[in-house]
Amino acid sequence: MSLINTPVKPFKANAFHNGKFIEVSDKSLHGHWSVIVFMPAAFTFNCPTEVEDAADNYAEFQANGAEVYIVTTDTHFSHKVWHETSPAVGKAKFPLVGDPTHALTKAFDVHIDEEGLALRGTFIVNPEGVIKAYEIHDNAIARDMKEALRKLKAAKYVAEHPGEVCPAKWQQGAHTIKPSLDLVGKI
Repeated sequence: MSLINTPVKPFKANAFHNGKFIEVSDKSLHGHWSVIVFMPAAFTFNCPTEVEDAADNYAEFQANGAEVYIVTTDTHFSHKVWHETSPAVGKAKFPLVGDPTHALTKAFDVHIDEEGLALRGTFIVNPEGVIKAYEIHDNAIARDMKEALRKLKAAKYVAEHPGEVCPAKWQQGAHTIKPSLDLVGKI
């Protein structure tokens, strides 16, 4: 079953954020757009490159009203040390969420039972806590956060402009489509 247009299931997790331990919950996602980025584990190889990419694009995520949450199957304590020892991860100004019980990875259907790790999943959640887009990768394939940013902008646009859709490769400011009977077979 698809998770699209379903609310995020209730959860509570601990995170390391800007030098402090905080609690993140499903309620934390309300009132703003959220980009939840699942990674297998801290101290791995591709994960720091993705955290750094998210950090390099964080200002633009924030400018679009979104918070970024990085989630691994480690604890928030591991995330503190990861943040302090990895130059790439040290750039993160967003919450690094621990999921040692695997409640989040299972709720978002990215859990690898045999390994106790997460697949690389990216979820865009609207301010009401409803999943509007997601993509899941094999762990050998790292993501481009600019594509997550593009999808966030598209999700925001269609939420603000009912009756319009964003075509392939849509970028902010480009033309959209207003579906109608007149367009059938003409695109």
